[in-house]
Amino acid sequence: MALLREDLVQVERVLRESMRSVVSLLPEVGEHTFAAGGKRIRPVLVLLASRLCGYRGPRAIQIASAAEYFHSASLLHDDVVDGALQRRGRPSVNAAFGNRNSILVGDFMYARACQILVEDGNIDILSHYADALRQMTEGEVLQLSQSFDPEISESIYIEVIGRKTSSLLAASAESGAILGGVTRAEQRALRDYGWKLGLAFQLVDDALDYVGDSESLGKEPLKDLIEGKVTLPLLATLKRCSVAERDALIGLVKGKLERSDLERIASAVREHQGVELTLTRASEHAASARACIEAFVDNDAKQALIHLTDFVVERDH
Repeated sequence: MALLREDLVQVERVLRESMRSVVSLLPEVGEHTFAAGGKRIRPVLVLLASRLCGYRGPRAIQIASAAEYFHSASLLHDDVVDGALQRRGRPSVNAAFGNRNSILVGDFMYARACQILVEDGNIDILSHYADALRQMTEGEVLQLSQSFDPEISESIYIEVIGRKTSSLLAASAESGAILGGVTRAEQRALRDYGWKLGLAFQLVDDALDYVGDSESLGKEPLKDLIEGKVTLPLLATLKRCSVAERDALIGLVKGKLERSDLERIASAVREHQGVELTLTRASEHAASARACIEAFVDNDAKQALIHLTDFVVERDH
């Protein structure tokens, strides 16, 4: 993103510098993690929200870096829980360095994020990220408790992705607003923007799991299904198919999934347009996100936030 190019370069510098330690493994794993790239949506949200609200100082760089640390730490822990071997087309940290190291480096990243926020000194910003961390953990536990359960409700699914994904995006956007010193109502508007953007982002992720390929996704297709994560494409399919087909699909998901089972489920999702419905829902949340910032004065940051909603729903990975 051209508007933030220099700021994001500084964020990358802080991410690496803050991994420095007398324990050489920590910066080594940090480099493995950050060199893989990523969309950096959470830092982008901090930076754009702060600019939208009139702040252009150095605190935004630090807080944006903390947001990315929270995200990266959660990925390191998630990959251990899921037994993932790939992340962004490269060996995951747990595959390259082992589960124990992955968990401990994730803990270090959480600690560094907290340290950065404490050094910044704004209790409201610290509180919002602490709440996001709580929600992310609750979302992960809730999702794990619902593994291989195709009869979960759509409301539970939305609660899971809200806690796991939206909570941190909401905190990132709101922290930028706090830096800008805007009103509580404007802070809430940007928080709502981040929350709805997070729902759209995760819905697209869940749709791509059914239609993407290994090269574009950076992981094995249908990985969510293999791990027992029942997402909206399948939930929508179960609502649309016949009773007999629904019972058959439920039986497959609850059983030991073979490759032929995965292909049968994916075929049913295609036939009943589960992916298309999921993408439509994502577009609706993206439109709601744009509506949240309508009242803000138009500037480059606002236009970038609008374009970000388009990027989230139009991406292919």
